[in-house]
Amino acid sequence: MRTHVTKASEIQRAWHVVDAQGMVLGRLASEVAGLLRGKHKPNYCTNLDMGDHVVVVNAEQIVLTGKKADQKMRRQYSGYPGGMRETRYRDFLEKQPTEVIRKAVRGMLPKNRLGRQMLTKVRIYAGAEHPHEAQGPAPYVIKSSRMHGAA
Repeated sequence: MRTHVTKASEIQRAWHVVDAQGMVLGRLASEVAGLLRGKHKPNYCTNLDMGDHVVVVNAEQIVLTGKKADQKMRRQYSGYPGGMRETRYRDFLEKQPTEVIRKAVRGMLPKNRLGRQMLTKVRIYAGAEHPHEAQGPAPYVIKSSRMHGAA
């Protein structure tokens, strides 16, 4: 038996649409990060960008469990004294729902140039419409995630 080493020319990229309506943020982000990395493929290789393109719709209807919406804070620091800005996740979710998901997915990708390259393949939209119909994206149903409020 010989070990097969995947080459960059062998990578096949697909397009997936993920509906975020009623999904828990962390569970959604981990599934999207797995699709972006390509871990669902049998020829997965850690040193190549094997992942698919992911379109996330209905980002404004994402759910945070427990008291995270009121207790979790988004912190931005400008680097200057007194330059710390804090925002509750409830306000952050109302103003920039796409950035909430992008930040969660980014934290689950590798912290190197490969991870930054993978992050360019995710497109997040607050509503149900997206302009990527020409790519023929297939709906992706997250099986392992429980919808918030469902039994």
